[in-house]
Amino acid sequence: MQEREVVLTKREVEARLVPSGTEIMVPADTFVTITQSLGGTFSVAVNGNLARIEGHDADALGKTPPESSFDTPEDGSVNDHQVWEAMRSCYDPEIPVNVVDLGLIYSCEVVQGTEEGNQVNIVMTLTAAGCGMGPVITEDVRRKVEHVPNVDKVNVELTFDPPWNNDMLTDEAKLELGMM
Repeated sequence: MQEREVVLTKREVEARLVPSGTEIMVPADTFVTITQSLGGTFSVAVNGNLARIEGHDADALGKTPPESSFDTPEDGSVNDHQVWEAMRSCYDPEIPVNVVDLGLIYSCEVVQGTEEGNQVNIVMTLTAAGCGMGPVITEDVRRKVEHVPNVDKVNVELTFDPPWNNDMLTDEAKLELGMM
């Protein structure tokens, strides 16, 4: 687990309150505490609230925006391992475990060469049906998988059947969360 870091925002920056998902603007020259910096996003404590700042706004925290670096298959295909690696770079802002190890990804299918090009179809869930961060997390998954070479379209379907439970965590996630 990383240490918390207090930083002064370099500029005004958009953030989303956790767990509601409500958009806020954090003014320039505001002290925030980075509580989690995983997968290129930042969870910060600001004015007594937890908020998430996207990686493309890392400069507002004095950080460098993340870069994805996948090798491009020369045959125009989509590499399944790269798709799963992209999903493993997506985190719940309150939990230091990626969405794959949390058991939130129910299925992922790569369909090569459709009329719309190479598609990735993902079915996923959230840890709680009423999670206000749901749209943010699903968009994070979609956006990161879109950056995998040769992916033309990503469809993310959110389902709550079956509902998520702790048994869906990988053993590594259970260890990280102190559940083993």
